[in-house]
Amino acid sequence: MSASVDPNPNTVEPTAEVGRRAAGGVIWLTAQKWVIRIFSFVTIAILTRLLSPEDFGTLAAASTVLPFFYLLADLGFAAYIVQVEKTTERMLSTAFWFSMGAGILLCGLLWAIAPIMGPIFGNDTVVPVLQALSLWVIVTAIGSVPTAIMRREMRFAAIAAQGATAAVIAQAAALVLAFTGFGVWALVAQTLTAAVVSAILIWVTARWRPRWTFVRADFTRMSKFGGQVLGVEFIAMLRAWGEAAVTSAMLGAAALGFMNIAQRLVQIVQDLTGSAIVPVTNVAFARIREEVTRLQNAYLRSLRLVYLLLSLPLTVVAITAPLMVPIVFGDGWGKSVPVAQVLAIAGTLSVAAWLDHGLFYGLGRPGTWFVYAFITDAVTFGTTLLVARGGLVAIAWGFLAVAVVATVVRWFLVARALKMRVSAVTRPFLSLVIIVVGAGAAGWGGMVLTAQLPGILALVIVATIIGVVHLGLSFLFARRAISDAASLLAGTRFGARVPLLARLGAAR
Repeated sequence: MSASVDPNPNTVEPTAEVGRRAAGGVIWLTAQKWVIRIFSFVTIAILTRLLSPEDFGTLAAASTVLPFFYLLADLGFAAYIVQVEKTTERMLSTAFWFSMGAGILLCGLLWAIAPIMGPIFGNDTVVPVLQALSLWVIVTAIGSVPTAIMRREMRFAAIAAQGATAAVIAQAAALVLAFTGFGVWALVAQTLTAAVVSAILIWVTARWRPRWTFVRADFTRMSKFGGQVLGVEFIAMLRAWGEAAVTSAMLGAAALGFMNIAQRLVQIVQDLTGSAIVPVTNVAFARIREEVTRLQNAYLRSLRLVYLLLSLPLTVVAITAPLMVPIVFGDGWGKSVPVAQVLAIAGTLSVAAWLDHGLFYGLGRPGTWFVYAFITDAVTFGTTLLVARGGLVAIAWGFLAVAVVATVVRWFLVARALKMRVSAVTRPFLSLVIIVVGAGAAGWGGMVLTAQLPGILALVIVATIIGVVHLGLSFLFARRAISDAASLLAGTRFGARVPLLARLGAAR
């Protein structure tokens, strides 16, 4: 079937329909994140009591290598398919056959070079783990094009259901193996199971099958765009790999495990709140990129909404991590506490970077983002290399410092791309700072007052204090974002007629 092919390239999808589907996509993907992360939260809480920091560090080290090979197999074609004005069966089939063939070859290459990674990470267990995970490259590459087709068609409900199903099955597999004493292999099984189940489900629901064709002209066209996308992602993966290698080699696999748990905690919070907005708005930006005023309003509203949704839970993590980490992960993970606190502060800035990433891709300017990403990732890695001997907390502060500078740089890049004043781009951030500082100060005071109470009770009280103060300050300094959030919740097929993302271009 060819449901993904645009029958008429000159047909413009109605604004209200794009908005309704985009708003619905945010809701569905958010629901998916909640299902995945709630189960993941429980799973990690159990696994951290069954597995060692070294086990988590070993998987984290191996996981930094895998994306390199997937990126080479995909070659940025998925990103091209999502944003291109028109797709054809020849184009989609060309992308699929290249990705599958490259995935098979790269899987074998990864297996062969895995022994080199042991000395680099200072951890011999990385070698068999990486060889087992090489299968992930093939499985993920096979599902790349169908996934891109479904994203292009904004079939986010199906994507959400598949992701949640795959994650729950994978987490169940990890728990079974962990309880039976398989150690790090429980984490390996979780990664592979999620990939296999996701690939099967995406092929069942995509309603697309490749033709036996490979067109050089389509390959060349996709490669020109995808090469720039590949450059961005490759640099990011190189930085992640380098940071993991430096941390593991200088501080040990256990230190990388502590860092990994802190990162997971922040990622869970991000996924439970605003991260679903990013992939949806990426598609929406591409659909309205020729309408400057609408695009400006769409970006600013998305930015305010992301800041609102993420700033509260990340502030809670930054303040209550000394209570939260022992309760969730156990007493043996205390070294993750200060790292999680600093990373939580940097987390809000990172999500804004994701949004800007999607904006430049939606505008068809991956080259601009590549230059920015290359410089930022190089500085981040250099900072990590410089401060690593100071320990995990020093590395975390290095992340935060680079994130602050990178945010300022992005203000100017976004303002230029959208033909706006820099002050318009910075205004949501200034409101964010006021809200976070006020709520954080109130939470810190709550930590002092509840120091003698049981941990769970103190956590609930402090989180409540932060929430109340955050909400009050948001009404004073970010009321427009609250209104947008309310519209978003109502703006699906289950609610209001005119959803938020259908009104992205409306002036205020």
